[in-house]
Amino acid sequence: MSTPTLDTLAPGALARVAGFAPVAPDIADRLLELGFDEGAEVETLHRAPLGDPIAVRVDGSVVALRRALARAVLVTDAA
Repeated sequence: MSTPTLDTLAPGALARVAGFAPVAPDIADRLLELGFDEGAEVETLHRAPLGDPIAVRVDGSVVALRRALARAVLVTDAA
């Protein structure tokens, strides 16, 4: 079974960052700068009408991510 990614969460869903899918180092660095550290709580807030971008709350900050970038963030249950 594969690990779910941030782009698959429904609006209102809570999860925790489990890590990153294989991405270029600069992409991983940017996600870390935005607060997507391992263990950080994330909540999908809403999606644009065509599904891109996605608004998420990560440790209290609201961030808009393109689906391709959200697909790089691996998540687990928030519990």
